[in-house]
Amino acid sequence: MTEWKALALGSYTEVKYHPFSGVDHVFEELFTGKLDVKSTEDYSLLSPDSLSAYKLVIAYTEFSDNKIAPEQSGALLSYVANGGGLLVVHNGISLQRNQELGVMLGAHFTHHPAYTELHMTVPATGHPIMQGITDFVIEDEPYYFDMQPYFETTVLAEYFHEGAHHAAAWCHEFGMGRVVYLMPGHHLPSFSVEPFRQMITRGGLWAAGLL
Repeated sequence: MTEWKALALGSYTEVKYHPFSGVDHVFEELFTGKLDVKSTEDYSLLSPDSLSAYKLVIAYTEFSDNKIAPEQSGALLSYVANGGGLLVVHNGISLQRNQELGVMLGAHFTHHPAYTELHMTVPATGHPIMQGITDFVIEDEPYYFDMQPYFETTVLAEYFHEGAHHAAAWCHEFGMGRVVYLMPGHHLPSFSVEPFRQMITRGGLWAAGLL
């Protein structure tokens, strides 16, 4: 067991599209020896006292029309702004239902066309997260986003779809903390693609300030 801890949030009981079961074990496996991952659907852990124990928060949160409580979104904002790490994977972008969290994420999910084969390219080859990771192919949902205006972020990976390039992963600082978003991860088969697995590990470590 490592001294550093991560909190991974997903849904086990009220699942709309993306069950956390199975994905939680992938996160736990990928960070073995680096971060001790606690997987849960308990949003009450988004509190200043609880979050102080964690180096990283991983969001695989389910899409929902219901915002999380203001004290929870405020705690997460404060956690990142004061030096915490946030790794958001695929449907974790649903945190945007609280607009203040959507700003921190750097983009707003709009929709996705049909599940398909996506050819990922790596424009940020020099970034620590992407070192050793080259272009790869993954079958997943092509999420479309409106990037937040006047917000500086580094696009780590992108894909070409329906005549245009689309951001598939990005990262940025937020206050004293760091945020990473990775678009793939619709279901378990996505997590068997080695370059994506590396992006999760390296992205989480970078967000946590350990890379």
